[in-house]
Amino acid sequence: MSTVPASPAVTERPLFLLADIGGTNARFAFAEPSNPLPQPIANYAVEEFPSFEGVLNQLEEDWQELKDQEAVLQRACLAVAAIPEQREISFTNNAWRFTADSVAARLGCPCISIINDFAAVARALPALQPNHLEAIGGGQARPGKPMVAIGPGTGTGVASLAFDLFGNPIVLPGEGGHVDFAPITDIEAQILGRLRAQFGRVSIERLLCGAGIMNIYRTLAEIRDLPVVHVSPEAVGASAQRGEDTLAAETMNTFFSVLGSAAGNLALTLGARGGVYLAGGIAPRYIDLLRKSDFRARFLAKGRFADFNGEIATFVVTHPDPGLLGAAMICLEEGGRGR
Repeated sequence: MSTVPASPAVTERPLFLLADIGGTNARFAFAEPSNPLPQPIANYAVEEFPSFEGVLNQLEEDWQELKDQEAVLQRACLAVAAIPEQREISFTNNAWRFTADSVAARLGCPCISIINDFAAVARALPALQPNHLEAIGGGQARPGKPMVAIGPGTGTGVASLAFDLFGNPIVLPGEGGHVDFAPITDIEAQILGRLRAQFGRVSIERLLCGAGIMNIYRTLAEIRDLPVVHVSPEAVGASAQRGEDTLAAETMNTFFSVLGSAAGNLALTLGARGGVYLAGGIAPRYIDLLRKSDFRARFLAKGRFADFNGEIATFVVTHPDPGLLGAAMICLEEGGRGR
């Protein structure tokens, strides 16, 4: 009687699906529990997809890894520029909508975490290597102390990271980009007055984002009685970099000055002796303008607490996808806790 040889056991290859979804771009990557460094899948322009269902359709075509028989989607973490506690995720700066249940059903993966995009950035901070950080000014980042990320991009993200007694990271998400804008100089007071007439309440996000650069630029043009030449924040920034336009230069210096004040306020509020980190799409693009600006001076300009902030380091995050790195860290931790 002959016997049929047993088929060799197939070893499953567990994968994490990672997403960092903002107002302009939706970045997707995967990672493995044994190697949590994100491996890029694709970067989609939000404006090219009317719905989140559409981008999932494209993702399904582009992601080859799950076509391997051994690959199994174990967990997913979606970092979103939205309030993650909502039943339906509704983005602040784009029209996409979805629920965790709908995505879980579509992916066939019940273990899904939805977090704020800057919570993911904050979680990545301790994992960043020195080559992914550009120091701006003095100060020192002390290990195990609170860390803060602020990121002007399509909007303004803010999140913090603290540590428990055992050194485990605790992410403190929030909506710090929507705190009130407080002018420091006379010209900023004039900017506030004009923006208040336009928007009513003025948050720091009205100035500290791509659209905020244009708000500053157009308002300064009105105050200075100068023509509006540029129609995009990229054009304003490029002109300031070339040194050919005093209005563009004043705009970018004002932008970074307001950012310095906001970052300094966060440092005071959180006691951020682990450092304050500038992420998002704008600061890494204009590091030279940032260095020449009043950013660090305004970070320090806290009266009796100037010395307190003087001990705190400020950095630009130059890592290409800190949100995806943070999402991988969260998948790894939640997998270890069995969530």
